[in-house]
Amino acid sequence: MTAPVPAIGEKATGTSTDPATAEVDNPRSPILAGFIGSVFMVIGSLGVGWLAPASELRRMPLFIWMRTEAFGVALSIVLLAVGGMLLVRAWLMLGQHIHVWGKTARKATLQAIAAWGLPMMFTVPLFSRDVYAYIGQGRLMVEGFNPYENGISALSNYFQLGADKMWTEAPVPYGQLFLWIEQFVVWSTNVHPEASIMLFRLAALAGVALCIIYVPKLAELHGVNPHRALWLTAANPLFLTNFIASVHNDSLMIGLALAGLYYSATRRVIFGIVLVTASIAVKPITVVFLPFIGLLWAGKGARWPRKFVFWGLTAGISFALLYLMSLVNGFGFGWINGLSAPGSVWIWYAPVGLLGLVVASIANAFSLDGWGLAKLVYDAGKVLAVGIVAWQIFKGDHDRLMRRLTLAFAAVVVLAPMIQSWYVVWLIPLFAVTGIRDDWQVKALYFIVSFFMVYAISDQLEVFPYLQTEDLGLALALARNAAAIIALLFALYLIFLDRSTKQLFSKPDQPVTTRPVI
Repeated sequence: MTAPVPAIGEKATGTSTDPATAEVDNPRSPILAGFIGSVFMVIGSLGVGWLAPASELRRMPLFIWMRTEAFGVALSIVLLAVGGMLLVRAWLMLGQHIHVWGKTARKATLQAIAAWGLPMMFTVPLFSRDVYAYIGQGRLMVEGFNPYENGISALSNYFQLGADKMWTEAPVPYGQLFLWIEQFVVWSTNVHPEASIMLFRLAALAGVALCIIYVPKLAELHGVNPHRALWLTAANPLFLTNFIASVHNDSLMIGLALAGLYYSATRRVIFGIVLVTASIAVKPITVVFLPFIGLLWAGKGARWPRKFVFWGLTAGISFALLYLMSLVNGFGFGWINGLSAPGSVWIWYAPVGLLGLVVASIANAFSLDGWGLAKLVYDAGKVLAVGIVAWQIFKGDHDRLMRRLTLAFAAVVVLAPMIQSWYVVWLIPLFAVTGIRDDWQVKALYFIVSFFMVYAISDQLEVFPYLQTEDLGLALALARNAAAIIALLFALYLIFLDRSTKQLFSKPDQPVTTRPVI
């Protein structure tokens, strides 16, 4: 299975046309800069990262100063914002320092991933506090509750766990495998917050490792340079921050799914289905992968009866495994009811979310049911996404099967009224392994990464309640605005002023054939 056209500028052989040109030009500089940025984020997290109320760290003098003194909070915000954007610059610069995407480039990329990711293992959770919901759900399991029927409010002193209040009554939207991981973590740490976070980070790190292994393998299957695909994916600051600093279980979900795709594409389909089923048992969204695996199994040139047979076999094996897991934990398929749980209904930067907001605003101005009409817009987006998924399943060239899967999965994400930054990270590996061209496509990725890093830096900060005023958390609003302004100014500097990076966001001054491979 190969992609029709490799990305512009990619050299799958890793050979240079100019013997005098080094494959990689001084990668230590961007790697060191990114390491400094990551360390800045660690220090900043001490003041504005998410801590459970029960955390013993709250009683340590350094944490008290960073979190309760105005100067400490301000310093934390500056370090977090500057550190995050330094990572973006370092990632872009590393790509510029690589002239031939060969083995030396792979080595430099792996060094960058290690240097930038290792400090994040020790951050106070950033940009999301979902990990505290994981702890609460694990405690539900340990104490004998059914997490598909009970929110964490069923626990005594649940508010001390640090989870967002939206999880208090919400059932768990995760599959059986991740429930077992949650249960094991909480049981083994006796609900200790920091120890639990570290174990969940190790689980996330396993997902990162799977991506590092299988992204290059999948890229090679498609005639795409594996080393460039690795840089686009695993060294990406959005990938590292969401999967390590934020401790999202999406890391394990997408890592298992990519591994399953690789084995399915290399005639080890049963093993591939098992791995993708494990991914579904972390977060069920990857059920979208199954029809495409069925097509891989049916083979090129398969007629419709054969396709339907292998779709049936694929679904049968996967759902049989899920059913066996449901028998073991006794909770059945309760995660289906949890899929509608936590999170905002819409967000302004999602195309469908913005359209719904516009419709609601106009309708409300005429005394109509604006949000009722907005819901119709959101439902229409979901129906359109289902239609695109179906089209990609039933129509298209077999040789473009992985790209069809990528477009189907992208439709599910882009046409939702709510798009979180980690949803975007689901898509980056899939687009990278099927080819992101060195033209508007990679520039779009640069803008997307920059935007979501700016948004993440300002979106969720913990500012102690007693630093806030009575008018609904003025200090928190000021903190988020300050973080947004610093990060945005840094992003604008990268796009318009930085002599090294501004060319990446603008129209090239020279033909594609003569500029460095990025």
